[in-house]
Amino acid sequence: MSDQKKNGLTYAAAGVDIDAGNALVDRIKPAAAATKRPGVMEGLGGFGAMFDLKGAGYQDPILVGATDGVGTKLRIAIDTGHYDTIGIDLVAMCVNDLVCQGAEPLFFLDYFATGKLELDAAATIIEGIAEGCKLSGCALIGGETAEMPGMYAEGDFDLAGFAVGAMERGEELPADVSEGDVLLGLGSNGVHSNGYSLVRRVVEQSGLGWDSASPFGEGSLGEALLAPTRLYVRSSLQAVRAGGVHALAHITGGGLTENLPRVLSDGLGADIELSNWQLPPVFGWLASAAGIAEAEMLKTFNCGIGMVLVVSADRADALETLLAEAGETVSRIGHVSAGEGVRYAGKLL
Repeated sequence: MSDQKKNGLTYAAAGVDIDAGNALVDRIKPAAAATKRPGVMEGLGGFGAMFDLKGAGYQDPILVGATDGVGTKLRIAIDTGHYDTIGIDLVAMCVNDLVCQGAEPLFFLDYFATGKLELDAAATIIEGIAEGCKLSGCALIGGETAEMPGMYAEGDFDLAGFAVGAMERGEELPADVSEGDVLLGLGSNGVHSNGYSLVRRVVEQSGLGWDSASPFGEGSLGEALLAPTRLYVRSSLQAVRAGGVHALAHITGGGLTENLPRVLSDGLGADIELSNWQLPPVFGWLASAAGIAEAEMLKTFNCGIGMVLVVSADRADALETLLAEAGETVSRIGHVSAGEGVRYAGKLL
């Protein structure tokens, strides 16, 4: 075929810039390298990533996998241009689930998809993912950046995360949950990464913009609502290894009402005293601004408790001290009781 008959189209002209993707990989390599931990075998850039379980210290491991995203909280990040913490959210939503099985998070992979790759924004997001990995002790060992013109509106992107953890055989949780076990609640950083479809509707009805002053704290409303999901991995693993922890529940979509029963044995429920912890101001504002009922709040949001540890009564004091020394805000929120379901006493709002 003569040169005159060639149309000259390139992949870049169709909207996919391979050079930009390569530049992104080069830029994030230092951030990923900073997450290296025992067991990591290769760096970024291969067709797959390898991990040595024996190198991580495991003799007879059970693997646990988790995947998640950050939901419509992404919309606030996109609309405000604040990308530095959304990666922490992504990691937290995966690794906080792993630890509930008794597993130590070992490695993480991310999926970042967008219509047109913006190098600075993408690098900031992935550097946030690396920060989340560092804070939870797992390695960022790979991922995928997909540039897909025509699939996303200008400036839009999506994120997904994949984490793998391990525990020695026989150490799986939950285990031995019993009537009388104490419920230790760990304080949240705010809304975390669930319920944002309702949050965004409340903001819309309030007439406020993302750049409006936050009605419940410092800074702008958008910045306040982007407070990253708290990572509970290190403190929770310390508690598990100290003994006496029978179960952990990550309080995500569904709130205490739906998540706590997932780790309780058949025939057991929970009695919770709502006055035993301080409700973060964001939740009071959401409830009052939109007239959200208390029951709806409790089955939609974490309402100030991001993780619950179910512990034996004779270990509750020691574990409460351990968790507080690890930097957690700890509240005794109730106990395990006979009869399924979560029963509330006192007032949240």
